[in-house]
Amino acid sequence: MPSHFSLLDAPTKYLFFTGKGGVGKTSVSTAVSIALADSGKKVLLVSTDAASNLDEMLGIELRNQPVAVPGVPGLSVLNIDPETAAQDYRARVVGQMGAQANPEEVSTVREQLSGACTTEIATFDEFASLLSHGGDAFEHVVFDTAPTGHTLRLLSLPKAWSGFLSGNDRGASCLGPHSGLKMQEQLFNQALKSLNDPALTSLVLVARPEAGALNEAARSSVELLELGLRQQRLVVNAVFKASDRRDGIAAALEDLGQQAISAMPEPLRALPCDMIALRPVDSVGLEALRALLSAKPVDTPKRPALDVARDHPGLADLVAEIAKGEHGLIMVMGKGGVGKTTVAAALALGLVQRGKSVHLSTTDPAAHLAATLDGEVPGLSVGRIDPKTETQKYVDKILAARSPGMTAAEKDLLIEDLRSPCTEEVAVFHAFSHVVSQARSAFVVLDTAPTGHSLLLMDATGAYHRQMVREFEGKGAGRIVTPLMRLQDANYTKIILVTLPEATPVSQAAALQDDLRRAQIEPFAWVINKSLLATATRDPLLEARLSNEHKQIQRVRTFAPRAPYVVPWKAEPLVGLLALEGLLLQPALPGRES
Repeated sequence: MPSHFSLLDAPTKYLFFTGKGGVGKTSVSTAVSIALADSGKKVLLVSTDAASNLDEMLGIELRNQPVAVPGVPGLSVLNIDPETAAQDYRARVVGQMGAQANPEEVSTVREQLSGACTTEIATFDEFASLLSHGGDAFEHVVFDTAPTGHTLRLLSLPKAWSGFLSGNDRGASCLGPHSGLKMQEQLFNQALKSLNDPALTSLVLVARPEAGALNEAARSSVELLELGLRQQRLVVNAVFKASDRRDGIAAALEDLGQQAISAMPEPLRALPCDMIALRPVDSVGLEALRALLSAKPVDTPKRPALDVARDHPGLADLVAEIAKGEHGLIMVMGKGGVGKTTVAAALALGLVQRGKSVHLSTTDPAAHLAATLDGEVPGLSVGRIDPKTETQKYVDKILAARSPGMTAAEKDLLIEDLRSPCTEEVAVFHAFSHVVSQARSAFVVLDTAPTGHSLLLMDATGAYHRQMVREFEGKGAGRIVTPLMRLQDANYTKIILVTLPEATPVSQAAALQDDLRRAQIEPFAWVINKSLLATATRDPLLEARLSNEHKQIQRVRTFAPRAPYVVPWKAEPLVGLLALEGLLLQPALPGRES
């Protein structure tokens, strides 16, 4: 383990932290921000994640303007709130229309600006401002970004929108008139210039000592290089070293981490690398965050006296509950990195074992369901909503339907409009709606993207529902069934929230539950994944973490709709049919009768 954190030796002005969900981006980026501020620098920490938990970590209320962090002179925090950003963007676009615009034109533009794509570009608008002159008052601007797929989308927007605007005098139909975009073109170009300047901007890829996280970091590195972002670093977080190799669980956990680091993909090997040791407590509060980057050992609390409940059901019990129906949609949701793909694959396999016909799919660009299953199962079909594939299919469909009879000039205008980055949002929503409808005759298990991205999909679903209700008002609206209505139907859809027994994932799953309930969607059950309480470890550091795990399980019980289903931590990789079947066979916690 390095004696010091080398990233702090010569940091650039802009630092982007990205990586697979659940690897500790927020903890590491916040700890770096605190360390820079403690060294006398003026630092702005910016969250671009719709599901950020910075407020919980620092004990402050996040706002769309910089907020000083008590106890850390020189550090301010800003949260790019998507809704506030979208409201400001709409006001600017409508304002550009001028007094000559009639009410009907204004109404049309407001409708065009109601989609999730507007929210995305408005969020980027705020982000781009910080990359131009918004960060002038600070020596360092640290970005705590959303999970990898969403971050790559965000960082690719300057090039995508600059290319779209070049030579286009009409704008995108889902973003209002061209003037609304053109007025920001200079800002986009400046953002692109700052991102591509290695003297100004560094990308910090955060991973855990796990094959999946390191592989995704390697893929991200390659994609970021293609975008022109070459100043990259790697941080491997939560590296565990056993105190006593005679403890089988501790030894297995250490060995898995070392094997993953030794087999690190080639794109990562050339990068400067820092490693951070696993800590006995969660990184919540200034004391824990300041200790995160320190090489000094942390006092390990004594083993807690645990009053472990004996009635925590396991995945097999959840499968049995779901299988009481004949068909339906099972949506597996949660923060990135909590094991949604594994849980979704295990649930699908369990339903097939009970004689059900099942389609397993994902909306997560980073998920690899086929690799998780690693084998074919009669009665189980596996699919994927791939944004690029779905966008091309959607474009081809629109061109086939509209282009006959068009002049060459009209066809060129249609093709130009379909080049808008907004098209992907529409295409993915259409594919999602199709998957939802398949649950009318079979079981569909859907592994969703990390929380923030899934909420954008929910926004699109809600926007489509409102549009359909308006269009059919007075024309038999009672006969329409929108995807949102299917998600709200508890007999049709069962939402499974997956979390880890840690403070941050539990808080974010609770926030997701609140968001779903505001949309009148009631979660069916919670799954707590990778529970160490199911093991007999005596390692001091792991024992210390058990106390917090127990608190989190008890906390979930207070707001989950039923007792949470608990999945034990497993030493072997959860890949392949035998490993997934093992999750369905093993009782969840010690003492529970199987």
